Amino acid sequence: MPKMKSHTGMGKRVRVTGKGKIVAQQAGMRHNLEKKASTRTRRLTGTVEVAKADVKRINKMLGR
Repeated sequence: MPKMKSHTGMGKRVRVTGKGKIVAQQAGMRHNLEKKASTRTRRLTGTVEVAKADVKRINKMLGR
């Protein structure tokens, strides 16, 4: 059997913390930023923990 390959695209989008949590950038910060309120764009900066429903799929794509 060949080795399982990890999904390189997913590896670029998420990061695994020291405790094993998966964090990613929040959606909605790519375009149309002039329309969005400053408070909203500030809130969307930084990384957040990925939703519990997506963790199993992401771990599989990362080869974990």
